[in-house]
Formats: sequence, structure tokens, C-alpha cells
Amino acid sequence: MLELHDVRKRFNLAAGFFARAGAYVYAVNGVSLAIKPGETYGLVGESGCGKTTTARLIVGMYTPDGGTIRFRSRDGDDYPLHAPSGQQRALLRSKIKYIFQDPAKSLNPRMNVLQILTAGYRYSPLWPGRRRAREEAAAILNDVGLNAADLERRPADFSGGQRQRIAIARALMLKPELLICDEVVSALDVSIQGQILGLLLRLREEHGFSMLFIAHDLAVVSFISDRIGVMYRGMLVEEAPAQRLIAEPLHPYTRHLYSSIPKLGRRQAPGTRTERFGEVPDPTSPPEPEELRDARVTALLCRDRPGLLSVGEEHFVSPAFAGAPDLDELLERRIS
Repeated sequence: MLELHDVRKRFNLAAGFFARAGAYVYAVNGVSLAIKPGETYGLVGESGCGKTTTARLIVGMYTPDGGTIRFRSRDGDDYPLHAPSGQQRALLRSKIKYIFQDPAKSLNPRMNVLQILTAGYRYSPLWPGRRRAREEAAAILNDVGLNAADLERRPADFSGGQRQRIAIARALMLKPELLICDEVVSALDVSIQGQILGLLLRLREEHGFSMLFIAHDLAVVSFISDRIGVMYRGMLVEEAPAQRLIAEPLHPYTRHLYSSIPKLGRRQAPGTRTERFGEVPDPTSPPEPEELRDARVTALLCRDRPGLLSVGEEHFVSPAFAGAPDLDELLERRIS
């Protein structure tokens, strides 16, 4: 359904007339991933690793500097998201929907719930008329746990969890095929997080859409996702089915993340090499780590997944940032 191949994005380090030339922040460095129909793909990593930038590249908020992003709809149409035409952009607005982290900022406080739900719908080729749209809005509100009486209320009348339900309802109005959830539960209480996660899982089963679920909380991502990709410094360093990644994380950064979660992390063995991830990384460093320039590594990298080694069924690991001892272990797994 969605495929990213060697996608890259950099930003100028500073703006203005006196800004240094040639100084960049490398936000996304060669990310390749694929999301299957009906699947929830979890993208996890620390703040600033490039998760949100990757999502915004998918929906066209940013234009990639390199690589391709392709979306195949249920009816078989193929869309180049890295360079769509104007007509394709209009069609994609109903097929891919984005849910933001803070509903207090993404919902217009001057509009009531009915206006919020139908504002984008009104300019869609699927617009059924005002009366029918109101009926659909009421049905969607019931589906997310609110009711038709809430249509005339404004966002300020609701709690944080209820506002996020309204944001989800707005995304579902046009019956999307892909839902991008960007930190949708990180600002909510733990009990409300569970309700929203349960709601998303139920809606996915009922409506059949795929999800890209972005979070920095590995426990939440492990609960809701079918497959998980781990990002570090703009690169995808490991990808595997959720249960396999929980049982056997291979990249030292993934192990570092799991060791910091008491409920899911395995007890860290003595001598485990995670000290390098305790420091704040330099986002302006060159995008190609030394490990990716090693001749014995480049000969084993996947052709369709640049920068990754295949170490098992649907399990990919990047040699970048692995360090010599861990790199040797990954190469032995790949060779065998």
C-alpha cells in the first residue's frame, strides 16, 4: 500500500542573510519501509530522530530531497507521493489522513464539531450534501464514543481525550485507506491512552484502513503494531514483526530502548554496549556512518532496502551505529 525507498530530507541549519552556507540538519537519511494493506506499522524512536519528518514527507508537508514514496490505493491506482500532480493531490486528501498530537491546536476553537468534521468534506468530490453530511457526522461521532448532541458544541467544551476522539472522527469522515497517527496518545493520561488505543484497533477492524503509528513510547507501539521500525538519527536501524522485536532486539540502539522500559525490556546483561546512545547526537554530521562504507557490509546490504541487512524473515537491521563487536554479530547472522 505504501512504500518508501531511500527517502532523504535535510534542512538548513540556520536561516537569514548571514547563515552559513552548506550547513544542514539531516532529518531523514535514506529511510526505506513498506506498509501492507490493513496493517499497523509502528515507527518509534527518541525525540528528534526523524519520525514526524518522515510522516510529513508522506502527506506532502515537506518535499523529499531524494528517494521515492509511492502509494497504491485499493482500486489499484498508483500515486507518486514524492512528486504528485495537482489532480493526484486532491484525490489523496481523501485517501490519506493525518491525526496530530495535540487536538487543542489542530481543532479550530471557533468552529463547532459539525463544522470541524465537514470542513474538508465540503470540498471533496464525495460531498453528499449538507443533510446527508450531518447524518454521516453523527454516525462517526457515535462510532468514536461521542453522540449526535455534541455536533453543536465547540472543542473547549471537551476533555483532551474527547478532543482526540473528534480528531479521529474528522479523519474518518472521508473513509481513508491510510491513517497516520503522530503521537496521538502521548499528551493523554495513561487510562485515556488505553481507551484511544482500543478505539483505534476497533476502528481499524471495522473500516479496514492501514495505520502508520508514530510514538516515542516503545511499550505503546509494541501493543498496537503488527510491525515496528526503530529510528535513530534519521535512519531506520531495525525493523521486525512486533513480537519478534520484543523477544529478540538485535541492534544495540533497539536494545537500549527496551532496557529503559521496565514492563517490556529484558534485564540488561553485564557488558551490554549502550553507552554511546546516552549522548545527544550531532544532527549535522554526514548522513553516511562509517559502518555503511565498509566493503564487507555494502556487499551484503539488501538491494530493495538500502542500508539494511536481512537477518531473518521480515527482520532487517542496519549496520549503522552498531559498533565493531555488534557489527560482527550482525554480519555473522546475515552470512549464515
